[in-house]
Amino acid sequence: MRVEENLAGLATEQARVSSSRKGKKKKKQKKSESMPTVVQRLFDTCKDVFADCGPGIIPSPEKIGMLRSMLDSMKPSDVGLSPKMPYFRSNEFRGPPPITYLHLYECPRFSIGIFCLPPSAVIPLHNHPGMTVFSKILFGSMHIKSYDWTDASQITSEMIKPAHLQDRDLRLAKVNTDAVFIAPCETSILYPAAGGNMHCFTAKTSVAVLDVLGPPYDDAAKRHCAYYTTFPCANISEDPAAASSEGEMYAWLEEKEKKPDDLIVVGAKYKGPKIVQH
Repeated sequence: MRVEENLAGLATEQARVSSSRKGKKKKKQKKSESMPTVVQRLFDTCKDVFADCGPGIIPSPEKIGMLRSMLDSMKPSDVGLSPKMPYFRSNEFRGPPPITYLHLYECPRFSIGIFCLPPSAVIPLHNHPGMTVFSKILFGSMHIKSYDWTDASQITSEMIKPAHLQDRDLRLAKVNTDAVFIAPCETSILYPAAGGNMHCFTAKTSVAVLDVLGPPYDDAAKRHCAYYTTFPCANISEDPAAASSEGEMYAWLEEKEKKPDDLIVVGAKYKGPKIVQH
């Protein structure tokens, strides 16, 4: 009898412990389910930031700061990426290595995506019509050169088109950025008419760049992605040193008729944490 009573008591105690463990496990599961992923928080932040925006409309400084802070804190693991993934290998290809684009989300107000560049890959000089763009380098080293259009008041008689290009449809632009960025670094932001609206990316190492565009490109609204050829800006200042310095700050840009043939961008399925629309 005593043995049976002990066994019965033991069974009761085991049941109590098991029930307690299940309760704790459920609480952990609920807590885990209730905590949004970093990608989900990025999506929710973008919804707020671009809620009242559209082509040419810039979010408020407070909202820009909020999204920038969110992106600044992001890591490759937040989107399930690492430099060892196949997207970042370039030794298997002849010619310019292909760039992989991972699509996370797009709506009429904003889009979220990641460009995966192998070493030496280049995204040629292109524009962002009417957009505010946030670019976060998740890992790697990348050279960025960007330009903004100049207005008539900035063009002087010393800035002349090359003689052999006088009949070409060229437009003068001023350099905004010309530097190498190494992760971790601050998120770069460009605006519809400032901040380097036209930029070129050159991967020094394997690079992952998370881009948020507000709003996205829209061919139907004639806001397509245009690519440019650059030509040096001649300067006929009497001071050769000043001429060289000033000339390097500007360039003549000519829009290309089509996407560069050597630019290969392939889409791939994003396999990181999912975005839940609500």
